[in-house]
Amino acid sequence: MKANKFFRVMALAAVSSAVLASCNNAAPKMDEQPADKSSAAASGEVKIAYVEVDSLMSQYQFCKDFTLVLQKKGNNARNTLTAKQKQLQTAAANFQQKVQNNGFQSREQAASVQAAIERQGQDLQELQARLGSELDAETAKYNQALRDSLQNFLREYNKTKKYDMILSKAGDNILLASKRYDITQDVVNGLNKRYKSTFKESDKK
Repeated sequence: MKANKFFRVMALAAVSSAVLASCNNAAPKMDEQPADKSSAAASGEVKIAYVEVDSLMSQYQFCKDFTLVLQKKGNNARNTLTAKQKQLQTAAANFQQKVQNNGFQSREQAASVQAAIERQGQDLQELQARLGSELDAETAKYNQALRDSLQNFLREYNKTKKYDMILSKAGDNILLASKRYDITQDVVNGLNKRYKSTFKESDKK
């Protein structure tokens, strides 16, 4: 069974869970500035900042909440498919044993049972595809909501900060950057201040 197709969201949940443990509790206040940017403010120089994506994912409460929701949905899907697969395996094993023991009264009866098992297998494949699509749609919904939330905040944030460019730093897509251009904590604080969760606790457990 191609479980990697619709359980790949679990990789995101696992990574996010690992990152959460490193969350920095000593966050500066929203009105505090990142490290000194005096050199970036030199006359005629482009004003640039960047946001650490990993830190954003681990400290923005929206990301934490949605990670738990996706993890729960992924676990539920996996458990459902595992149970259905075991039922199919049991039915197939029973059928095979009955055939070997001449347990069917006729070939027609055996063919009928075999057809039922094949339908059960087709139903399992359809369920796998449906659950995979649902998880893909939920993940896409999360990604879009995260982008919208971040972009809306940055538009307001930059009305006073006046950066010419704000970059996202993920992995090594920015090979080297001075920490004085890092506005991650400022952005995280601002996002969390605006965030109003719509999730129920039951959605995340």
